[in-house]
Amino acid sequence: MAQLLVRNLDDALIARLRARAARNGRSVEAEHREILREALAARDGEDFWELARRLRAETAGRIAIPSEVLLREDRDAR
Repeated sequence: MAQLLVRNLDDALIARLRARAARNGRSVEAEHREILREALAARDGEDFWELARRLRAETAGRIAIPSEVLLREDRDAR
C-alpha cells in the first residue's frame, strides 16, 4: 500500500483533525484516511439519487419548517 506525506499543514487544522479523531475513537492517521476515503468516494461512485436517499435517511424524523415560513415569522417579528 502506498504512503502519502502531507506537509505544511496549519496548526489549527491539525488540532481539529486530532479532536475529530478523538471523537471518533481513531488515530489521527486513521481519521485522515477516513476523511480522504469519504471525500473521494462521494465524488466517484455516488450518484445524485444515492446521495439524496442517504440524506433522507440521515434526516428522517427531523422537524422541517419551510424557509418561507421562517422568513415570514422573522419579518412579522420586526
